[in-house]
Amino acid sequence: MTDETVTHREWSLAELAAAYAYPGPTAGGRPVPWLRANMVSTLDGAAQHEGRSQPISSAADMRIFGTLRALADVVIVGAETVRQEVYRPARARAEFAEQRKAAGQGPAPAIAVVSGRLDLDFSLPLFTSPLVPTLVLTGAAAPADRVAAAEKAGARVVIAGDGVGVEPARAVRALGDLGYTRLLTEGGPRLLGQLVAAGVLDELCLTVSPMLTAGDAQRIAGGPSVAVPQRFVLASLLEEEGFLFTRYQRS
Repeated sequence: MTDETVTHREWSLAELAAAYAYPGPTAGGRPVPWLRANMVSTLDGAAQHEGRSQPISSAADMRIFGTLRALADVVIVGAETVRQEVYRPARARAEFAEQRKAAGQGPAPAIAVVSGRLDLDFSLPLFTSPLVPTLVLTGAAAPADRVAAAEKAGARVVIAGDGVGVEPARAVRALGDLGYTRLLTEGGPRLLGQLVAAGVLDELCLTVSPMLTAGDAQRIAGGPSVAVPQRFVLASLLEEEGFLFTRYQRS
């Protein structure tokens, strides 16, 4: 083998924004919802370590995390992930302020929490002091007292199902009807599994972490399997410090 010099560099925010830009409007000129997921996985398929994704992440991964949020209209997240990761409101990023303004977006994306029974702590800053009101996606049969508690805290409750739970396709349509077409989900695995099973995921941004954890950690998507595996195509691939940042789109 011959020695080769590998030059490592940091991807700039402008480069990342260009690499992860959302698709433009359809041929008819009307924007339609585009749902992308952002997840991280170790080499042996673990989406978490000791219940959290942070230990398998990196500074570069967090820059992409921030970039994807800065490009999105809304970030969709499951209730369990809100509890485990102690979610906070999305913040305004000065580096993306002009880009968001030019795209007709607010200063920061809204957070949309998917929850059937609304077993959430509505005293958290995510609900009481977000830059833009937090959304709660739930079903028509959600407990009325919890719906009232969410609204009292300042959240906007969006019905996206006839029962207790949320129907993924209805959630995507409901967000689109509210003007949110650049959709981003950060999981967790259970929510991502539901989106995959419903066939509504358009794109997966997967960080492959150069780590091995073994154990019995969750994969990036859980729940029942689909009847036929869905094929995605590689749209882009970046590397930094051994981490691979892949972007796959529905074929």
